[in-house]
Amino acid sequence: MTTLQMAVTIGVCVLGTIITRFLPYVLFPGNRPIPAYVQYLGKVLGPAVFGLLVVYCLRHVNLAAWPYGIPEGAALLVTWATFMWRRSMMLSMAAGTAVYMALVQTVFAAV
Repeated sequence: MTTLQMAVTIGVCVLGTIITRFLPYVLFPGNRPIPAYVQYLGKVLGPAVFGLLVVYCLRHVNLAAWPYGIPEGAALLVTWATFMWRRSMMLSMAAGTAVYMALVQTVFAAV
């Protein structure tokens, strides 16, 4: 990459970051109420993305072959239990990921 290409790339990244940070304040100033559809999206997009993440993570699980989806099932159970306990998506995703990684690196490690 030439110096000009690097400068343009960095400039585009900076511009994209600035736009995504300040655009909500321009579109929805503090003196106007937030539109109902934006409030609706704020309520439903979090759980929708979480559901999509679950489907994405479980798409290649083979229940007919070893380890029969046991690490994935255990991680899913821990994720669900942690979310029910603390109501925190970040904590529940971290706990489920930690359990899954611990299981596949130790208990279900390839022989």
